[in-house]
Amino acid sequence: MELLATYGWNSHFAQHLGADGGMPVRVISEQRGLYRAVSASGELPVELSGRLRFDAAGPRELPAVGDWLAVRLSPDGRIGLAVRVLPRKSVIARGTAGRPAQEQILAANVDTAFVVTTVDRDFNPRRLERYLAMIWSGGARPVILLNKIDLHPDHAGLLAQAGLAFPGVDIHALNALHGRGLDPLREYLKPAHTSVTLGSSGVGKSTLLNRLIGQDLQRLGDVRASDQRGRHTTSSRQMFLLPNGGLLIDTPGLRELRLGDAAPGLSRTFADIGTLSTRCRFRDCRHTDEPGCAVLEALHDGLLARSHYDNYIKLLKEQEYQRRREDPAMKANAKRRWKSVHKGLRFVQKLKRGEE
Repeated sequence: MELLATYGWNSHFAQHLGADGGMPVRVISEQRGLYRAVSASGELPVELSGRLRFDAAGPRELPAVGDWLAVRLSPDGRIGLAVRVLPRKSVIARGTAGRPAQEQILAANVDTAFVVTTVDRDFNPRRLERYLAMIWSGGARPVILLNKIDLHPDHAGLLAQAGLAFPGVDIHALNALHGRGLDPLREYLKPAHTSVTLGSSGVGKSTLLNRLIGQDLQRLGDVRASDQRGRHTTSSRQMFLLPNGGLLIDTPGLRELRLGDAAPGLSRTFADIGTLSTRCRFRDCRHTDEPGCAVLEALHDGLLARSHYDNYIKLLKEQEYQRRREDPAMKANAKRRWKSVHKGLRFVQKLKRGEE
């Protein structure tokens, strides 16, 4: 079991293995439904059992990179048949255009999620808030990495600005291409601990991996002269064992980040608004037009950034929309509410025309 311990096997997962004859493996790569995993004796390809596919309510219940599986070996011992996904300690999942149950799992059983951005045009505080909400909701620890820091004339000022924008989140400046600023990352990349890199295409995630592992495992595209960004080449999620024993999952760039059920993450990402809301006159204040709203007062007094507040309201509306689509009762109530509103509007229009 020594190899499994290297890949993070511990008592938490062991208690869920059960006595059904399955042996534990961890998924280290997945591409178009093809899996590779690590067992106690080494790597092996893994296929999903028919029952596992049939019982899965959606993609969220299928294996992802970082998952621990209970598998049975084929008679020749060369292929594993996955019968169960063991309960996850954490999950990094983004929403899809469909139902929340159709969330796409980006990585599972992650301790630290590195959100990699650059200091040029990719730096977008509103998008970073989405990443933080997703990570906090999934139970992992977010860390923001400001890559290509040499392109910014005021390193200290940018770090101070980011620190104020994202209180409680570790932020590090680095240049992955030249290997500068990487030493602080060792704190998170401990033996048997799992991290994942997240971010847009071309921000340097694969460059960072190559630096940490000491060799070019991930192919890099050419750097565009117009914006000094590398072309995206990573096409699948894959876990790598680093020289110091840490585990790092490299992921393709995300063009769109739609949140799934991220209510817990929103409360942590927007903790400042949560603190202000305790002083609102009404306990169920929605911070939009209610009298005695401490959040709106802070916004009016310039103590709360308009863009920060607008993004908070936008993400809350996205969450409400997702819940309404998933909950038939909420959907019916919303429909009745809007029918009543429209009926009232029609009545007012008739009064104006003198028809009543």
